[in-house]
Amino acid sequence: MQPRSSGRVVVHTSSVSIYPKPDNTFEHKDYFGNQVYSFAIESLHRELKVTASSNVSVEPIALPLATKQNGESFFEGDMPWETVVEQSRTALTLPLRVLEYRFNSPRITASDVFASYAKKSFTPGRGLFAATEDLTRRIHDDFEYNTVLTDVNTPTEKSFGLRAGVCQDFAHIQIACLRSLGLPSRYVSGYLRTIPPAGTERMVGADESHAWLSVYAGKGHGWVACDPTNACFAGTQHIPICIGRDYGDVSPMRGVVLGGGTTSLRVNVDVEPIDAVVAASGA
Repeated sequence: MQPRSSGRVVVHTSSVSIYPKPDNTFEHKDYFGNQVYSFAIESLHRELKVTASSNVSVEPIALPLATKQNGESFFEGDMPWETVVEQSRTALTLPLRVLEYRFNSPRITASDVFASYAKKSFTPGRGLFAATEDLTRRIHDDFEYNTVLTDVNTPTEKSFGLRAGVCQDFAHIQIACLRSLGLPSRYVSGYLRTIPPAGTERMVGADESHAWLSVYAGKGHGWVACDPTNACFAGTQHIPICIGRDYGDVSPMRGVVLGGGTTSLRVNVDVEPIDAVVAASGA
């Protein structure tokens, strides 16, 4: 729930409050570098409330200069995607922290089906940025955003066959496509700005946790994030919280509850510019 600091995201303040007060707490970073807050409540309680609050600065992603020719994007310095695949074949050329995202994970398995779908965008010699942009748009256009047909446990192959799902499914599908071509790609969980800047449309996934992905774009470019739910590269409206191989590595909360009866879950997310918060408070 606490934002992840990166080259373009600076976390100025961050806090987590829990009700009822835990008997034990422990903070650490997991294998992927995500902030983890562990706690135990050993007394009887009927409600568990976890509130996370953060103040962050988000800089735009430095994408290469793009031009349009006959409706197709061309990015300055965009290397052929096959070159990135070759760079990703050995630890002699790339760090293991990049290479590990080439392989299958518990919820994502590469296959010829995903590779075939991806190759309509990743044609021979095409630049990786241009091909990734096209695949991101195609998933947005070809798949229905539907909150009923899938859940957090739906296999990627099933959501692909249904041609429907939510942000988690679309991120899994695009990662499966990219890994099936040999391109390292990772799952990103985070938040979207609740109210978009003037003149822009409200993104799908605001007011709740959101999912997108990042693909390794080769030496000199590093990781580039894209959002198939909204058919775009991730920008200043995207605030990353966790990264991992798939959703199983980054679920917002997990644990064990002992007790009976029925339970319900409610999640609220608000992401607002600081100046808007100050204006609303009258300060």
